[in-house]
Amino acid sequence: MKKELTIFDKPKNIRRLQKGFFAALILILIAEAFVDMHAEFSVAHFFGFYAVFGFISYVTLIFVAKLLRKLLMRKEDYYDD
Repeated sequence: MKKELTIFDKPKNIRRLQKGFFAALILILIAEAFVDMHAEFSVAHFFGFYAVFGFISYVTLIFVAKLLRKLLMRKEDYYDD
């Protein structure tokens, strides 16, 4: 059976997506300079706070998911016993 290729199988398309995401991030950071932020906390007034907070949250989520996978994962032959 032949594997069907998707858009993500070509390295050229991956590089295009990465460049697009980085361009979007840069545009959002530039736009933040022109938008008045109504923050609840004083730390949220720093330039790029939400970008840094989102990145830290994302990385933390990945590490927690890996930890949960190790704690909850069962052997492949769990139901065969």
